Amino acid sequence: MSATLLRLAALCVLATATGTACSSDSPKAPDDTATPMGHTYISTEVEGDPIPGGGPMTLTFADGRVSANSGCNTSTGAVDLSNQVLHTESLASTLMACTDDRVTADRWQNSLLESDPTWRLDGDKLTLTGEAVTVHLTDKEILIPDKPLTGTTWVVTTLITEQGQVRSTTLDKVNATLTIGEGGTVNGMAGCNRMTGTAGVGPGDAVNFAVATTKMMCPPDVMEIESHVLRALDGRTTATIDGDSLTLRNDNGTGLILHAQSQ
Repeated sequence: MSATLLRLAALCVLATATGTACSSDSPKAPDDTATPMGHTYISTEVEGDPIPGGGPMTLTFADGRVSANSGCNTSTGAVDLSNQVLHTESLASTLMACTDDRVTADRWQNSLLESDPTWRLDGDKLTLTGEAVTVHLTDKEILIPDKPLTGTTWVVTTLITEQGQVRSTTLDKVNATLTIGEGGTVNGMAGCNRMTGTAGVGPGDAVNFAVATTKMMCPPDVMEIESHVLRALDGRTTATIDGDSLTLRNDNGTGLILHAQSQ
């Protein structure tokens, strides 16, 4: 063996002993093109100040905007992800009044998002690092696979109006529900009255509703919610499922956001 080959063999042995590889392949550079846009992430760990009420924090990135919920209200706004910094301005929020430990969840959430935290994406894992807290999140598709539209009991959590999204303690209390059976039958609670009817599912994401209700009367705030639910379930809607969340948008400008009922 030549002196040159002997020296090369010795270098390889030394590299192996120090935990490195002797290879002609250069290490792969980080993927700087990876982005959380188009995905929803749910927090799995928080370092530093905990989420009031326990969270979790859910972040949805779509169409240049971010939507955030940490247990109380949902905040949305334009987002800039340049240079691995999450920058937001003028976040709009729903106006639900939370009365338990979640009452300060909005402040915790917006304090983090408005502090220009840095972000890092490693495959399905997103990490946000702010001034006093680091949040580790995982892609929702990994944590919560999409629920089926039919056979699932969906609970109304948010009303969609032409002005925006509305949540309230009254909406939480009435527990309006919707279940679409395998044969297209509809059952549920509109808020005050029980509803029955049919749902024509497909093609694509279209669902055509025809529902009727019993005729009980409830307090005005409950009847207002019921009126919105029935209008949202009147005729053609577009259904979008994201994990355990169902969004129905009616051609008349109303809609609902529903979550799968826990078994």
